[in-house]
Amino acid sequence: MDEFNFYNSENDGYRGGFGDYTDPAPAQGAGQPSAPGQPPRRKRGWTRAAALILACAVAGAAAGVGGAALYQSAARPDTVIYQGERPQVETMVNSNNGQPMTPEQLYAANLPSCVGITVNTTVNIFGQTTTSAASGSGFVLTQDGYIVTNYHVIEEAVNDSSVDIQVSFANGDKYTAALVGGEQDNDVAVLKIEATGLQPVTLGDSSKLVVGEDVYAIGNPLGELTFTFTDGMVSALDRLITTTGTDPNTDSDVAITLNVLQTNCAINPGNSGGPLFDSYGNVVGIVSAKYTQSTSGVSAEGLGFALPINDVKSILSDLIEHGYVTGKPYLGIQVQAVDQQVQRYGIPAGAEVIYIAEGSCAQKAGLQLNDIITAIDGTAVDSPSALTAALSSDYKAGDTAALTVVRQQQEMTITVTFDEKNAQTEANNQLQQQQQQQTDNGYYFQWPFGHFSW
Repeated sequence: MDEFNFYNSENDGYRGGFGDYTDPAPAQGAGQPSAPGQPPRRKRGWTRAAALILACAVAGAAAGVGGAALYQSAARPDTVIYQGERPQVETMVNSNNGQPMTPEQLYAANLPSCVGITVNTTVNIFGQTTTSAASGSGFVLTQDGYIVTNYHVIEEAVNDSSVDIQVSFANGDKYTAALVGGEQDNDVAVLKIEATGLQPVTLGDSSKLVVGEDVYAIGNPLGELTFTFTDGMVSALDRLITTTGTDPNTDSDVAITLNVLQTNCAINPGNSGGPLFDSYGNVVGIVSAKYTQSTSGVSAEGLGFALPINDVKSILSDLIEHGYVTGKPYLGIQVQAVDQQVQRYGIPAGAEVIYIAEGSCAQKAGLQLNDIITAIDGTAVDSPSALTAALSSDYKAGDTAALTVVRQQQEMTITVTFDEKNAQTEANNQLQQQQQQQTDNGYYFQWPFGHFSW
């Protein structure tokens, strides 16, 4: 069976080559921002997916109307996220009394919730400074200006405050956006613009999706065919896709695995970050990737993927409230794969520990350099990505787990209570790693896709 590759858009849906990103003439209709753009102030800002991915040629969408308030952030009466209801598939009828809308109605109702996202970066090429614009898609989450998109669309802004993010609406309004927070492991980011009276989307229930039902997307293909409407169906559920992303601390490649739903909606560069929604107008996914061709060169069409919205609801809440995803487990180690040549001599496959942060839960538990982690609570670990997947999907900070470890060809069990992965623990880990590299004259351990930090 051919192995397919993702279209890799670096860190965005589309970059250059087809002209500047422009919006169409202002459209008439309600639900548009009520105030001109103002430079926003920066706010502070886990689910199922395993590791992470710079999603690829991607797609966008608008979203729903109606529904009941799902939750609202403390002390933010305007920051309300809406969740809609839908009957079971068996009861679907084509009517407008709480039933599916026609495509025409759906587009008109959701267009005000769709945005184009442009990320302007300044680069130096052969001594010449030039500005490059990356275009993607997104959608309005709350009426007071929180915007959702893919992490890979705005990745360059994560560690560089000089990167400018612009949000554009179908009526021509444009705003400068601040990055509230991003979750690279799940390819989700939240932006904030200074506006009120926006029309937010309604979040649906992706667990109710069935293969064969209609889904729709609105996005900005190629960065210039703005607010394009495409349709298709749910082609499959619970797919696992893997591609590579960039570690923001080391600039090295990391493998990223996501749980996604598959659709045949047209997806192209520039659509990254927009939602996929059902015929009720509820957002059921964030479209973020597509297959392009196999390693043997066979072209692929109609193979698009979206993050199920149920997998990211809690992420969005955390990003708005804290700026990062709370409760993620953190070991404070870096691991690499056990070389296959070494495995021929009886050394087991697993995740070999090549670095342990001082003061981390791993150090306190007694983990040592060169230990090979082969299982966690009885679940086999045969690679760094397997360890990442297990930690991401099954554990939270504060949980206790039993690690099966092979040390000097002797198997043992080490019990560890996970720290929380946050800016402080990661910064401490990174600083110590840099100091270690200097001491070791720059010798750096990597597995083929870069190290895994946990």
